Amino acid sequence: MLAIAGGKGGCGKTTIALGVGQALGTPIRRSLVVDTDRDMPNLHRRAGVDPTPGIADITASAAPTAVARHATAVENVDVLTCQDATEAAVDSAIGRLTRPDRPVVLDCPAGAGPDVARPLRAADRTVLVSLPTRQSLTDTAKTAAMARALDAPPVLTVLVGSDRSVDPSTLLCCPETIHVPSVSKPLESDRARAKYVEIADVLTKRNT
Repeated sequence: MLAIAGGKGGCGKTTIALGVGQALGTPIRRSLVVDTDRDMPNLHRRAGVDPTPGIADITASAAPTAVARHATAVENVDVLTCQDATEAAVDSAIGRLTRPDRPVVLDCPAGAGPDVARPLRAADRTVLVSLPTRQSLTDTAKTAAMARALDAPPVLTVLVGSDRSVDPSTLLCCPETIHVPSVSKPLESDRARAKYVEIADVLTKRNT
Protein backbone atom coordinates (compact mmCIF):
# COMPACT_ATOMS: atom_id res chain seq x y z
CA MET A 1 0.00 0.00 0.00
CA LEU A 2 1.09 3.52 -0.75
CA ALA A 3 0.64 6.45 1.64
CA ILE A 4 0.27 10.00 0.34
CA ALA A 5 1.37 12.24 3.19
CA GLY A 6 2.52 15.77 3.90
CA GLY A 7 3.01 18.30 6.65
CA LYS A 8 0.40 20.90 5.68
CA GLY A 9 -3.26 20.75 4.84
CA GLY A 10 -4.17 22.19 1.46
CA CYS A 11 -0.90 21.18 -0.22
CA GLY A 12 -2.64 18.92 -2.75
CA LYS A 13 -2.39 15.47 -1.15
CA THR A 14 -5.90 14.37 -2.10
CA THR A 15 -5.52 15.51 -5.69
CA ILE A 16 -2.18 13.72 -5.96
CA ALA A 17 -3.73 10.57 -4.43
CA LEU A 18 -6.47 10.55 -7.07
CA GLY A 19 -4.10 11.41 -9.91
CA VAL A 20 -1.66 8.68 -8.95
CA GLY A 21 -4.53 6.27 -8.42
CA GLN A 22 -5.70 6.94 -11.95
CA ALA A 23 -2.19 6.46 -13.34
CA LEU A 24 -1.78 3.14 -11.49
CA GLY A 25 -5.24 1.79 -12.26
CA THR A 26 -6.64 0.00 -15.30
CA PRO A 27 -10.22 -0.84 -16.32
CA ILE A 28 -9.61 -4.42 -15.15
CA ARG A 29 -7.52 -3.65 -12.06
CA ARG A 30 -8.93 -0.44 -10.66
CA SER A 31 -7.03 1.45 -7.98
CA LEU A 32 -8.58 2.00 -4.56
CA VAL A 33 -8.01 5.41 -2.97
CA VAL A 34 -8.89 5.50 0.73
CA ASP A 35 -9.56 8.67 2.73
CA THR A 36 -8.03 8.27 6.21
CA ASP A 37 -8.46 11.92 7.28
CA ARG A 38 -11.32 11.92 9.79
CA ASP A 39 -10.97 15.63 10.61
CA MET A 40 -11.03 16.88 7.00
CA PRO A 41 -12.55 14.11 4.88
CA ASN A 42 -12.62 15.70 1.43
CA LEU A 43 -11.77 12.83 -0.90
CA HIS A 44 -15.42 12.49 -1.89
CA ARG A 45 -15.52 16.09 -3.14
CA ARG A 46 -12.44 15.68 -5.32
CA ALA A 47 -13.57 12.27 -6.57
CA GLY A 48 -17.12 13.39 -7.37
CA VAL A 49 -18.99 10.92 -5.15
CA ASP A 50 -21.35 11.19 -2.19
CA PRO A 51 -19.67 11.13 1.25
CA THR A 52 -21.64 8.06 2.28
CA PRO A 53 -21.54 5.09 2.31
CA GLY A 54 -17.93 4.85 3.40
CA ILE A 55 -15.63 3.45 6.07
CA ALA A 56 -18.31 3.95 8.75
CA ASP A 57 -20.57 1.54 6.82
CA ILE A 58 -18.12 -1.36 6.59
CA THR A 59 -19.35 -4.41 8.46
CA ALA A 60 -18.26 -8.02 8.87
CA SER A 61 -20.32 -8.90 5.81
CA ALA A 62 -19.51 -5.76 3.81
CA ALA A 63 -15.85 -5.63 2.84
CA PRO A 64 -14.13 -2.27 2.22
CA THR A 65 -14.01 -2.94 -1.52
CA ALA A 66 -17.76 -3.62 -1.55
CA VAL A 67 -18.49 -0.23 0.04
CA ALA A 68 -16.12 1.69 -2.26
CA ARG A 69 -17.59 3.47 -5.28
CA HIS A 70 -16.37 4.48 -8.72
CA ALA A 71 -14.88 7.98 -8.81
CA THR A 72 -16.39 10.23 -11.46
CA ALA A 73 -13.58 12.82 -11.55
CA VAL A 74 -10.93 10.29 -12.60
CA GLU A 75 -10.90 6.99 -14.47
CA ASN A 76 -10.09 3.51 -13.17
CA VAL A 77 -10.35 4.53 -9.51
CA ASP A 78 -12.65 3.41 -6.71
CA VAL A 79 -12.81 5.52 -3.56
CA LEU A 80 -13.51 4.70 0.06
CA THR A 81 -14.66 7.78 1.95
CA CYS A 82 -14.18 8.64 5.61
CA GLN A 83 -17.26 10.67 6.59
CA ASP A 84 -18.31 10.06 10.24
CA ALA A 85 -15.80 7.21 10.67
CA THR A 86 -14.36 6.49 14.12
CA GLU A 87 -10.68 5.78 14.78
CA ALA A 88 -11.54 2.12 15.28
CA ALA A 89 -13.41 2.00 11.97
CA VAL A 90 -10.47 3.49 10.09
CA ASP A 91 -8.08 1.03 11.77
CA SER A 92 -10.32 -1.89 10.87
CA ALA A 93 -10.75 -0.78 7.25
CA ILE A 94 -7.03 -0.33 6.72
CA GLY A 95 -6.31 -3.64 8.41
CA ARG A 96 -8.62 -5.45 5.99
CA LEU A 97 -6.67 -4.02 3.06
CA THR A 98 -3.23 -5.22 4.12
CA ARG A 99 -3.08 -7.78 1.28
CA PRO A 100 -4.67 -5.90 -1.59
CA ASP A 101 -5.20 -7.42 -5.02
CA ARG A 102 -4.97 -4.01 -6.68
CA PRO A 103 -3.17 -0.69 -6.11
CA VAL A 104 -4.25 0.90 -2.81
CA VAL A 105 -3.49 4.55 -2.10
CA LEU A 106 -4.01 5.94 1.41
CA ASP A 107 -4.82 9.66 1.49
CA CYS A 108 -3.35 10.60 4.87
CA PRO A 109 -4.18 13.45 7.25
CA ALA A 110 -1.72 16.33 7.32
CA GLY A 111 1.08 16.56 9.86
CA ALA A 112 2.82 14.01 12.06
CA GLY A 113 0.24 13.20 14.71
CA PRO A 114 -1.46 9.96 15.80
CA ASP A 115 -4.02 10.08 12.97
CA VAL A 116 -1.17 10.10 10.44
CA ALA A 117 0.60 7.22 12.16
CA ARG A 118 -2.42 4.99 11.58
CA PRO A 119 -2.20 4.76 7.76
CA LEU A 120 1.60 4.99 7.77
CA ARG A 121 1.83 1.83 9.87
CA ALA A 122 -0.09 -0.05 7.20
CA ALA A 123 1.70 1.44 4.19
CA ASP A 124 4.72 -0.05 2.47
CA ARG A 125 6.05 3.25 1.06
CA THR A 126 5.24 6.95 1.27
CA VAL A 127 4.98 9.72 -1.27
CA LEU A 128 5.60 13.10 0.36
CA VAL A 129 3.52 16.02 -0.95
CA SER A 130 4.46 19.63 -0.21
CA LEU A 131 4.22 23.14 -1.47
CA PRO A 132 7.60 24.62 -2.45
CA THR A 133 7.69 26.88 0.62
CA ARG A 134 10.02 26.73 3.61
CA GLN A 135 7.18 26.23 6.13
CA SER A 136 5.48 23.48 4.14
CA LEU A 137 8.77 21.66 3.55
CA THR A 138 9.78 21.98 7.20
CA ASP A 139 6.48 20.46 8.31
CA THR A 140 6.78 17.74 5.68
CA ALA A 141 10.20 16.81 7.05
CA LYS A 142 8.48 15.83 10.32
CA THR A 143 6.06 13.64 8.39
CA ALA A 144 8.99 12.07 6.54
CA ALA A 145 10.70 11.22 9.84
CA MET A 146 7.52 9.57 11.11
CA ALA A 147 7.15 7.57 7.90
CA ARG A 148 10.69 6.23 8.26
CA ALA A 149 10.13 5.36 11.92
CA LEU A 150 6.97 3.41 10.99
CA ASP A 151 8.69 1.46 8.21
CA ALA A 152 6.94 3.27 5.36
CA PRO A 153 9.99 5.10 3.98
CA PRO A 154 9.50 8.01 1.58
CA VAL A 155 10.41 7.08 -1.98
CA LEU A 156 9.40 10.28 -3.72
CA THR A 157 8.68 13.93 -3.05
CA VAL A 158 6.02 15.75 -5.05
CA LEU A 159 6.19 19.55 -5.04
CA VAL A 160 2.84 21.04 -6.02
CA GLY A 161 2.77 24.42 -7.75
CA SER A 162 6.50 24.23 -8.34
CA ASP A 163 8.59 26.09 -10.91
CA ARG A 164 11.52 23.74 -10.17
CA SER A 165 13.49 26.44 -8.35
CA VAL A 166 13.33 24.57 -5.02
CA ASP A 167 15.30 21.40 -4.32
CA PRO A 168 13.92 19.61 -1.22
CA SER A 169 16.22 16.60 -1.39
CA THR A 170 18.60 17.70 1.38
CA LEU A 171 15.85 18.57 3.84
CA LEU A 172 13.61 15.58 3.15
CA CYS A 173 16.35 13.04 2.35
CA CYS A 174 14.20 11.62 -0.41
CA PRO A 175 15.78 10.04 -3.50
CA GLU A 176 13.68 11.75 -6.15
CA THR A 177 11.47 14.83 -6.65
CA ILE A 178 8.72 15.46 -9.18
CA HIS A 179 7.57 19.03 -9.73
CA VAL A 180 3.87 19.45 -10.53
CA PRO A 181 3.00 22.78 -12.18
CA SER A 182 0.32 25.10 -10.90
CA VAL A 183 -2.83 24.56 -12.99
CA SER A 184 -6.45 25.56 -12.43
CA LYS A 185 -7.96 22.06 -12.79
CA PRO A 186 -5.22 19.58 -11.87
CA LEU A 187 -7.29 16.43 -12.42
CA GLU A 188 -8.23 17.59 -15.93
CA SER A 189 -4.97 19.21 -17.02
CA ASP A 190 -2.81 17.27 -19.48
CA ARG A 191 0.29 18.83 -17.91
CA ALA A 192 -0.66 17.60 -14.45
CA ARG A 193 -1.78 14.19 -15.72
CA ALA A 194 1.62 13.68 -17.32
CA LYS A 195 3.18 14.24 -13.90
CA TYR A 196 0.86 11.70 -12.27
CA VAL A 197 1.98 9.16 -14.85
CA GLU A 198 5.59 10.09 -14.10
CA ILE A 199 4.96 9.50 -10.40
CA ALA A 200 3.37 6.13 -11.14
CA ASP A 201 6.33 5.15 -13.31
CA VAL A 202 8.77 5.93 -10.50
CA LEU A 203 6.69 3.93 -8.02
CA THR A 204 6.43 0.97 -10.38
CA LYS A 205 10.19 0.93 -10.93
CA ARG A 206 10.66 0.94 -7.16
CA ASN A 207 8.22 -1.96 -6.79
CA THR A 208 5.74 -0.06 -4.65
